[in-house]
Amino acid sequence: MKVLVTGATGFIGRLVVRHLREAGVELRLASRHPERLGLGDGAVPMPNFDAPAAAFLALTRDVTHVVHCAGLNNDQGDVSEDDYRAANVELSARLAHAAAAQASGRFIHLSSIRAVIGARVSATIDENTPPAPQCVYGRSKREGEIKVLDAYASHGRPDAAVLRLPPVYGSGMKGNLATLMRLADTALPLPTGALTGIRSLMSSEATARAVSHLLSHSGPLRPIYVGADVPPVAVEAIIAAFRKGFGRPRRLMTVPAGLIRPAASGLGKRAFWDSLTAIQICDPALLVSQGWAPETAMLERLAELARLSKS
Repeated sequence: MKVLVTGATGFIGRLVVRHLREAGVELRLASRHPERLGLGDGAVPMPNFDAPAAAFLALTRDVTHVVHCAGLNNDQGDVSEDDYRAANVELSARLAHAAAAQASGRFIHLSSIRAVIGARVSATIDENTPPAPQCVYGRSKREGEIKVLDAYASHGRPDAAVLRLPPVYGSGMKGNLATLMRLADTALPLPTGALTGIRSLMSSEATARAVSHLLSHSGPLRPIYVGADVPPVAVEAIIAAFRKGFGRPRRLMTVPAGLIRPAASGLGKRAFWDSLTAIQICDPALLVSQGWAPETAMLERLAELARLSKS
């Protein structure tokens, strides 16, 4: 078995690589920055979305499975809609068509719950949640999902699956979780009493295990899977876990939400605030039913993450 991992130097990709390598899997690693992987790592440059078809055929030649981690995340700052489409739609489609034509095994496409729900919407998310993306990033991820599954269907193959992820935490994380961890590492009291949100998260290690599971489990693939640690936790508890890891007192104040929202709006942070008060629960029951074990000690892992970042 030989597995192609794209985005191999990224936040999630490098954990997938480590997990598969420790399992003794032969790898081909594709990255925009293959020099970061070192000599002898099977590293190759990731083609651009507009590269010739031959480049994607060469990339997928002689591999059994493909794990597609490469893409443009929603933490990249000022990124255009065209950039998101190129990275998350066109690149995914080109890779999937090449893999469906010649890779004999499975194609695991990493996606996001933003493909089905906006950051400020409260809902429970599973494989049957109707897609309603509400941002450019989310729309690009949803279209990328469709392109990958359609590419395999056009070749008469059921070997492709989409793994939708909630916010993923781990060393090197970015986005709202990284912002929360920075806020927790201050002596200032935080008005967390108004944070009513309950959130599903997923550790980077659990994500890598989910990918490995989908590559190896004996049953047929379903087109969509949702991952998450269990149980979901309150945003207030996430901040408290970070503060525990930093060795700081909790200093969490109860402040009415009606006082916080205008302040957040005045600072241009209303969207961030609303995302922290939404209830978004991911249900990984399908993965669990097929033998995958979720992370169950999220708060302890978050505290440890803060402790290690401090040291």
